[in-house]
Amino acid sequence: MTEWQKSGWRAKPRVQMPDYTDTAKLEAVEAQLSKYPPLVFAGEARKLKKELGAASRGEAFLLQGGDCAEAFDQFSANGIRDTFKVMLQMAMVLTFGAKVPVVKVGRMAGQFAKPRSAPTEVVNGVELPSYRGDIINDLPFTPEARIPDPAKMLQAYTQAAATLNLLRAFSTGGYADVHQVHQWTLGFTDREESEKYRDMANRISDTLDFIKAAGVDSDRAHTLQTVDFYTSHESLLLEYEEALTRQDSTSGKWLAGSGHMIWIGDRTRQPDGAHVEFARGVLNPVGLKCGPTTTPEDLKVLMAKLNPENEAGKLTLIARFGAGKVNEHLPRLIKTVAEEGANVTWVCDPMHGNTIKSSTGYKTRPFEAVLREVKEFFAVHNAEGTVPGGVHFEMTGQDVTECTGGVRAVSEENLSDRYHTACDPRLNASQSLELAFLVAEELTARREAQLAAKAG
Repeated sequence: MTEWQKSGWRAKPRVQMPDYTDTAKLEAVEAQLSKYPPLVFAGEARKLKKELGAASRGEAFLLQGGDCAEAFDQFSANGIRDTFKVMLQMAMVLTFGAKVPVVKVGRMAGQFAKPRSAPTEVVNGVELPSYRGDIINDLPFTPEARIPDPAKMLQAYTQAAATLNLLRAFSTGGYADVHQVHQWTLGFTDREESEKYRDMANRISDTLDFIKAAGVDSDRAHTLQTVDFYTSHESLLLEYEEALTRQDSTSGKWLAGSGHMIWIGDRTRQPDGAHVEFARGVLNPVGLKCGPTTTPEDLKVLMAKLNPENEAGKLTLIARFGAGKVNEHLPRLIKTVAEEGANVTWVCDPMHGNTIKSSTGYKTRPFEAVLREVKEFFAVHNAEGTVPGGVHFEMTGQDVTECTGGVRAVSEENLSDRYHTACDPRLNASQSLELAFLVAEELTARREAQLAAKAG
């Protein structure tokens, strides 16, 4: 395999990327970004890789979640706090169910670009380039707004840096204290429909009381007050990614300095394409979305390219098939991984295969379909004797009405109430926490089955 260079992707076929018309402006922005500090550091990426390796063996569990696409006009400290808070709540519930550490990775501080199903869209007979995320162009349907603007990369960097600054403060400044997180979790259970969730919350409370009675109080238990929280995004806009790529001084390897973990989407995983070429050379953990069209042949090539040393935690396969299709597609990919003896972490993305158009015209995702795909994912891994290593959700801490269903029973008629996403529909805070309880039930059942098998 040829020696990797951070600009090597430029010689490969590119898809889902903008064609900038002002090349001088583009080059000036890239030069400026290349002087900026990286947003993350090599030691953090290596630590995440180690934790994802544990998830691949069932010794940890990955919770990856956040916005479909971060927006400039919706950026706020409260928005960051609310999503962080819900992810901590979900992680507590999952930790209780799985009895293993939960690796927390946000789709934050870099998730600005989005692949689209078509390069253009037509409204009232007018055809314009598609909106590709705030790092590239603007949402309003005007010719001026849809022109790709390189300067938007600088604004994305600034917002990502501010987001990371706040996340690091929340993670280590006492906001993440496990006792406080539990109090938040109790707020979700104040509803009649939430009996089983209230029971688990009470058991968590009993456990915390026992810890305190045993002498491990908050003042002495630093681990109960702080968390490790990582960031991730789809590495779609490669000019931005290359400009923030830095050489690690300790290992000599290259770091994608834009986020702790990057992933390749289902539309950009061409084995000889630009996105795979870029991702194969960085030391960061890399995710690979696997959809219904992923062939065993392509997967073999991609695993060899993206994880040539077969490191545990380096490559995460994110399955996104759609409810009712997991049994058809996941077993053959699991078999392919086994044949190659590849180290991968299996993760379920139950969002992207379950998007529909509602009767009211809004794009939505039925909560029941999301839950069904998660259950099918666990069932296949249980049948195959392999490890379900995590889940990947598009979600927000805000009380939006974008996905139907859940204990609060969002209906298609409710979608217009608080539909704020610029791209795909997200789970709201209540739906996210409800899903965490349901995933915890799957993890608990799996653990109990394993213990019973050992005892037998």
